[in-house]
Amino acid sequence: MGVDLGSLVSKREINFDYLRGRVLAVDAFNTLYQFLSIIRGVDGSPLMDSRGRITSHLSGLLYRTANIIENEIKPVFVFDGEPSKLKEKTREERKRIRTEAEVKYKEALKEGKLEEARKYAQQAVKLSDEMIDEAKELLKLMGLPVVQAPSEGEAQAAIMASRGKIYACASQDYDALLFGAPILVRNLTVTGKRKLPGRDVYIDIHPEEISLEETLSSLGIDRKKLVWIAILIGTDFNEKFPGIGPKKALQLVKKHSSFEEIIKATGHEPEFDYREVEAIFLEPKYSEDFSIEFRMPDEEGLKRFLCDERNFSEERVSKAIEKIKAALQQKGTQARLDAWFK
Repeated sequence: MGVDLGSLVSKREINFDYLRGRVLAVDAFNTLYQFLSIIRGVDGSPLMDSRGRITSHLSGLLYRTANIIENEIKPVFVFDGEPSKLKEKTREERKRIRTEAEVKYKEALKEGKLEEARKYAQQAVKLSDEMIDEAKELLKLMGLPVVQAPSEGEAQAAIMASRGKIYACASQDYDALLFGAPILVRNLTVTGKRKLPGRDVYIDIHPEEISLEETLSSLGIDRKKLVWIAILIGTDFNEKFPGIGPKKALQLVKKHSSFEEIIKATGHEPEFDYREVEAIFLEPKYSEDFSIEFRMPDEEGLKRFLCDERNFSEERVSKAIEKIKAALQQKGTQARLDAWFK
């Protein structure tokens, strides 16, 4: 998902101490997909309650977000709205991939190939409307702000960041930079050890910060040309130009002053209007109707929602709630509480 700009951007490793006290807009859909993908059993099966409802996304939201808050980082979750019509082809392709992966998952499971089954199960992940509603309810019970974007969540988060309402956008995708986010933070919710696919090897994952200004400066381009690079290598809104990767795309945008010239240079006439894709990133849809307000968690509401209704361990839920409350009440100073609830 998203545009593969990893080889071009300027990254630097950071830690939770660096982010302490900062407000970050978290790409909710991106994060929920992460949780649905990685929080699974050895055979690929997701966490479920006694009624067969998937709860992996809720488990991730509670426990991993509690860890973030424990480090005094203030997350605001931004949800996608109505997708652009240009995204329809991408959505259909993802649906096809999920359907095929589901078939392969069942076959691998039947044959006892657990590692293979888990891989296909991760590819078959689907985020339903019901899961989205559950996530919003859980976050509100945790006392965290929920922002509904009119279209792309990363576009909304980028506007909020560029206007100084938050410090940075948090997402695994690089699209927020295309929408104009000054700072992107990756690996916020997946920090820790990660197993490499198909190998019995684990690597350490640390948060990293990417500056839009530093990236553009190091590449010697402006944001518009960064968007052109994205269009050339493929976005969620258009197919890539054949035979062009990030490095070749960078050479093309630095050499030419218009995208029409680039089209001529590549000899490829795209079946889409590049101006429509360009406008999605440079003139994004966003809402002014949002509130960033942090509250104390609703302890009874959380236990009812998670333990009574979805079979979560009351002991584990209580510990997560205590982490959140302790972060707000550390040292017991009113100044600390005032700073958090700003």
